[in-house]
Amino acid sequence: MIRAAMIDSLLATVITFVVFAAGFSAYKTRAIEQAYPNIGELTDIGGYRLNAVHLPRPATADLPPLVFIHGASGNLRDQFEAFAVPLSGRAEMLFVDRPGHGYSERGTAENALPSGQADAIARLMDKRGIKSAIIIGHSFGGAIAAAFGMRHPEKTEGLLFLAPATHPWPGGVDWYYTLAAMPVLGWLFTHLFVIPLGLRRVETGTLSIFRPNARPADYIVKTAPELVLRPHTFRNNATDVVNLFAYVSAHAPRYKEIKAPTVIITGDSDDVVLEELHSRGLARDIPGAELVTIGNLGHKPDYVTTDVAIAAVERLAGQPRDLQMLAVQAEVRIANLGSDGSGRQSSSQAVTTS
Repeated sequence: MIRAAMIDSLLATVITFVVFAAGFSAYKTRAIEQAYPNIGELTDIGGYRLNAVHLPRPATADLPPLVFIHGASGNLRDQFEAFAVPLSGRAEMLFVDRPGHGYSERGTAENALPSGQADAIARLMDKRGIKSAIIIGHSFGGAIAAAFGMRHPEKTEGLLFLAPATHPWPGGVDWYYTLAAMPVLGWLFTHLFVIPLGLRRVETGTLSIFRPNARPADYIVKTAPELVLRPHTFRNNATDVVNLFAYVSAHAPRYKEIKAPTVIITGDSDDVVLEELHSRGLARDIPGAELVTIGNLGHKPDYVTTDVAIAAVERLAGQPRDLQMLAVQAEVRIANLGSDGSGRQSSSQAVTTS
C-alpha cells in the first residue's frame, strides 16, 4: 500500500509538472508573439505559406533584386534590420522567413533540407514576380544559397555568402538540437523546457554570436530572437541543424556546378562557423569565387561590416569595387573600436545563428 501510494504521489507530481510547464510555455509563446508580431506577409506557394517582407523595386534602383536568407535560430528581422535601411531606394528586396521559422509555415518534408527550402524560396520569388536576384545567405542561410545556386541557376544573378555554413565539420551539433529533433522526447523537451531555459540564454547567446565584436545595444529588441524558442519553431530549427551535416557532406562536392558570380565574406575570428572549413572551402569549390577575409571579425559581417557586404552586392551587380581594400579598411575600423565596437551605432538580430 505504501509503495502504491508513493507511485501515485510521484505520478501526480509528474502530471502537475507537465501541465504547469506546458501551460507556461503556451503562455510565453503567446507573449512572445504579442511582443514581436509579424511584420511580413504570408504567401501561399503551393499548399503552405511563406512569410516575407517584400520591398518593391524603387524608381531609383541601381541594383538587381535582392533576396535575403537568415541563419539558424533566426528570422527575417535579422537581415531586414541589417540591410533594409542602408539599401533603401536601391533595389527590390525580399526578406524571407525560412520554412518553419519566424511566421512561415513548415510545409512539406523536403523543407527539412536546404534544397527544399531553396525550392520554396524560388516559388516565393515566382509569386512575387521576381525573375532573378542576387541571393544573400548568412550562416545556415549559406547552405540554402548554395543549394539555390545549383538548383535555380536561371534565377541566380549572383551569390553573396556571409559567414556561411556549407561544408562538413568536426564535432557534431549541440545536444539540445539532437534531443529537440527526436519524435517523442523532442516534443516533450520543446514544450516543457526550451522556453524557460532559452529565455535565460538570449542575452549571452546573442553576445556570443558577435564575439569578439560588440553586439548592437538594440539587437534583441529589433530582431526578436525569442521567436525561435516557440516549441514548433525550435523543433524545426533543431531538425534543420541536425540534418545539415549529412546534407552538406553529400552536396559540397557539387558546388563546382555553381556558375553565378560569387563573393564570400568571412571573419578570421568566427567561433560559430569556422571560416577555414566553410568559407575557404566555398572559395575553393566555386569557380571564380572571391573570398574576403576580415581580421578580428566574428560571425556577423552583416552587422559589423555592413559596408563591405553592400560593396559585395554592388560588385555582383557589375559595379567596380575593390573588396580587398574595403576589407583592410574594415579591419582598421574594428581595431580602432576594440572589442567593444561593432561598427554600427544602432541595430539588432537572433539567438544561435549558425
